[in-house]
Amino acid sequence: MNKSKHAYNVIRGRILDGTYSPGQRIILDQIAKEVGSSHIPVREAIRRLEADRLIEYKPNAGAVVLSIDEKVYKQTLELLAILEGYATALSVEHMSEEHVNELVDINEEMKKVLTQYDLNTFSQLNKKFHFAIYSHCPNKLLIIDIEKSWEKLDTVRTSGFAFFPMRAPDSVKEHDKMIELLKNHDSKASLEAYARQHKLNTLLAYENRK
Repeated sequence: MNKSKHAYNVIRGRILDGTYSPGQRIILDQIAKEVGSSHIPVREAIRRLEADRLIEYKPNAGAVVLSIDEKVYKQTLELLAILEGYATALSVEHMSEEHVNELVDINEEMKKVLTQYDLNTFSQLNKKFHFAIYSHCPNKLLIIDIEKSWEKLDTVRTSGFAFFPMRAPDSVKEHDKMIELLKNHDSKASLEAYARQHKLNTLLAYENRK
C-alpha cells in the first residue's frame, strides 16, 4: 500500500469511528510522522477525503473534519431511500429461505436489545439487517453507493436511533413486514416501494423528533 493510501485509510477510519470529531483540525505533521512520509502523500489523502465530503479546508485552520448539517443529513436519507429500495428489489431473486431466516434472527435480536435500551447495538444490528439483504444484490456499484451514503451518516456522532429513539419500535415492526414480503416473494415493485418508504419513515421521524 502506498503512503498516500495509508494516510487516507488512517484519517478516514478515525473520522468514521469518532476518534476525530466534527470540526477537529487534522495535523499534517502528525499524520506524516505516523505513516512515515513527507507531507505530499498526506495532502493527497486530504484531497481524496475532501472529495468524499469528510474533510473541508477552512481559512486559518487548514483541514478540518466536516460537520454533516441537517440539510445534508436529510438529503442523504432521501438518496438512500431510492438506492435501498431498488437494491432490495434486486436482491429478492437471489435470497433463499435460509437467507430470510437470517433476517428474522437479526430482527429478533434487535427487539431484545431494544428492551434493554441499548441503542448503539440496535443501530449496529439495523445496519447488519439491511446489508444482509444487499449482500445478495447483483449490482455491486449500487452497493458501493449505499455504503458511501451510510458512511456519511456515520460521521454524525450520535446514531440516528439515539437521535430519535421513538423510531426504533416502528423500525422493527417494518422489518417484520419486509421479511413477510420477502418470504411471500412479493413483486419487485411492492418490495421496492416498501423498502423506500421504510427509509423515508426514518426521515419523517427525524423531522418530527421535536
